Amino acid sequence: MSDRAPAGQFLDAAIGMLERLRDEEADGIAAAGTLLADTVADGGRLFAFGAGHSSLAAQDLVYRAGGLALMNLLVVPGVVGVDVMPAPLGSALERVDGLASAVLDSSPLREGDALLIISLSGRNALPVEMAMNARALGVKVIGVTSVAYASQTKSRHASGTYLKDHCDLVLDSRIAVGDAELTHDDIPAPFAPASTVVTSALLQAVMATTATTLADRGIEPPLLRSGNVDGGHDWNTRVMEQYRDRIFYRH
Repeated sequence: MSDRAPAGQFLDAAIGMLERLRDEEADGIAAAGTLLADTVADGGRLFAFGAGHSSLAAQDLVYRAGGLALMNLLVVPGVVGVDVMPAPLGSALERVDGLASAVLDSSPLREGDALLIISLSGRNALPVEMAMNARALGVKVIGVTSVAYASQTKSRHASGTYLKDHCDLVLDSRIAVGDAELTHDDIPAPFAPASTVVTSALLQAVMATTATTLADRGIEPPLLRSGNVDGGHDWNTRVMEQYRDRIFYRH
């Protein structure tokens, strides 16, 4: 560990990772923003899914001030956060074959929609099958994952494949395998994960691209405003009423 304080080391690492994404994933971010803009313009709906801590980045996109009102959370009970008890149950459910099919069969997803699937490792059965089955429905799938896991870990899906293998577009978060940025001579395990910071920033960059792409086409992007500023509530009510058939978190 260097002489720099650990807080500074972590922030430096996160900044470096964000700069790398800015420089190396620019084309992917642009393509993802365009795909979502195309979906909105064509009357499709937007969904995001993540399991465990990957769900945090998905949830950050939904009903968000400054975000797209059309982004909906695809919920899989027991895996969308760490509130499930006991917590390891959520991890176990990610490895269950067939769960994705049951979820999609009861979801509003349909042909012409777009689905963001966020999975750091991309190796578990749930995100792999979610991508496979969603594409079979005619849904466009954007995978957000660390591609490094595919070469350094073993897939937990029967096919031996990873999330990245079943997407229309892949955004590589470039998070190191293990998701911990710091080490210390007196601490036996690496620590200070950065995947939530980096993945959330990556997805907000995509959302920014989506909004400006729509605007460039003469389409007002359906954005939400903060309910804590004057006029925000009335603005959001108007937007959600206008797009009520494409918003599912109100029901």
